[in-house]
Amino acid sequence: MTDRAEIEELLLRLYAARVRGELAEVCAVFAEDAKFEIAGASNVTPLAVTAVGVDKYRPLLEVMIRTFKLRNRETLSVLIDGTKAAVHWRADVYSRITGTTVATELVDVIETRGGRIASYTEFFVAR
Repeated sequence: MTDRAEIEELLLRLYAARVRGELAEVCAVFAEDAKFEIAGASNVTPLAVTAVGVDKYRPLLEVMIRTFKLRNRETLSVLIDGTKAAVHWRADVYSRITGTTVATELVDVIETRGGRIASYTEFFVAR
């Protein structure tokens, strides 16, 4: 059984690796068969992406990490209930393509299994 401290450590590893842009470390916290979803709204268009399994979510994460750099990441709140967690956070998201930075608020809904992330849904909105 995963306890609160283990989930907190898993989340710290995830976000630290994401800020550093380390794809292998980000992928290491996900289960091989994990479900990865992103749903959000930008100034241009809504976005919804779903990937199930490492062969689907790894390329998605690679593009995200290569394209966007997180700056000034701040956790606003964390709720943990059993094997599930919700993280409300914000960051300045820098696009390496456009050269622009957008202040963004995010909520991640996460379910863990066996010390890894089994389901990850990220909701975001540019401020």
